[in-house]
Amino acid sequence: MFNNKSILITGGTGSFGKKYVETILKSYKPKRLIIFSRDELKQFEMQQQYDAPCMRYFIGDVRDKDRVKIAMQNVDFVIHAAAIKQVPIAEYNPLECIKTNIYGAESVIEAAIYHNVEKVIALSTDKAANPINLYGATKLASDKLFVAANNNVGQKQTRFAVVRYGNVVGSRGSVVPFFKKRVEEKQTYLPITDPNMTRFWITLEQGVQFVLKNFSRMQGGEIFVPKIPSIRILDLAQAYAPHLDIKIVGIRPGEKLHETMCPADDSHHTLEFDDHYIIKPSITFYQLDNDFSVNRLQERGYPVEQGYEYSSHNNPYFLSIEEIKALS
Repeated sequence: MFNNKSILITGGTGSFGKKYVETILKSYKPKRLIIFSRDELKQFEMQQQYDAPCMRYFIGDVRDKDRVKIAMQNVDFVIHAAAIKQVPIAEYNPLECIKTNIYGAESVIEAAIYHNVEKVIALSTDKAANPINLYGATKLASDKLFVAANNNVGQKQTRFAVVRYGNVVGSRGSVVPFFKKRVEEKQTYLPITDPNMTRFWITLEQGVQFVLKNFSRMQGGEIFVPKIPSIRILDLAQAYAPHLDIKIVGIRPGEKLHETMCPADDSHHTLEFDDHYIIKPSITFYQLDNDFSVNRLQERGYPVEQGYEYSSHNNPYFLSIEEIKALS
């Protein structure tokens, strides 16, 4: 699907972008693989690692519509990964978060429609479901923009979908590198926000593969949610630093005790497939088929029960301490 195609990834110097580039270069032969981001140092460092002839490094900010439009010329597929993601930082810098996560989404959508891009997938987060923090609220708004964009394409081919998943093992800013750093620094304790906290858990490789497969599955307008395990924060601490004491420090600004990916309020829009869910659009696409029960890969999904919620604390699959260790 990606052979001889031009692919652009916004925020491409992040953890997801690097793993995505590694995967694409290993399995496909793209015409161009464009890294769009605003940090020239990260691009320089990434270029030392990934310098295949198809690679292009493009400095720009998703807030800048004109720059995004220039970068997206003759592009076939887009992954929108650029975002301000740190929950406390977003709480203290709300306008910056809004400009990047909402106005940046608008820039990507407008450029994709203008250039008749074939498919766009936007990366979302479990924090966008029933959000209580600004980061989650901006990503919910972004999700809504990408879903509704399918109604704005007219006769053009461009289709938009969203992928929503939970915490990525070892990604920048995640708790795992923080725990490891505490161990390396020979600290005497691990700070834990709340002993009852749970989170969804996915590896970078799983996240990338899920996104890639959804390019084949998507019709346009879906929010794709993978079936992934949960972890208990105390089990995570035990897996990475069993010899350290635990200090309860309290939940940070905007943080949840548990995360949700398919809210109960969306249960009437949710379909369950073998290894994932989709949340159907709440709006009707007049020029597109709104029946999402069979996807482009001919996989069939079935409605969940009314009031069903897919959350990290009621997930039937929790990783054991040994399984958490195996993912490190």
